[in-house]
Amino acid sequence: MHTKLFEVRDEMTFIAVLTVQMDLDEPESNAYLLRRAGYGSGKLCVLLTRLNGGKAFYDPYDWDNRTMQVAHKHIEENFSKLETGAVIDVQFILGETTEPKKSERFLDLFATER
Repeated sequence: MHTKLFEVRDEMTFIAVLTVQMDLDEPESNAYLLRRAGYGSGKLCVLLTRLNGGKAFYDPYDWDNRTMQVAHKHIEENFSKLETGAVIDVQFILGETTEPKKSERFLDLFATER
């Protein structure tokens, strides 16, 4: 299993997420538990949840909004290429903007005037 954190962005949206890529070719004890939980054999899947709590899904279509559905599908399709901490920009993925958003961690959002 591989874990990564991402910054999901959309119009006026910031969501910190935790992802776990589960591989059914893991050690037998993990593979057994994944199969018993209903995961099919031979498939890599990504479990995604918001870091502030709530729901966790492995099927992108279980999300009830476009932001999480598009982000989940993108992460699942590109998991090995994405670095932990990457920005998953839904507007850019859908072609609504020409440049991807930059991470808010590079902005000094909490600076105080001196």
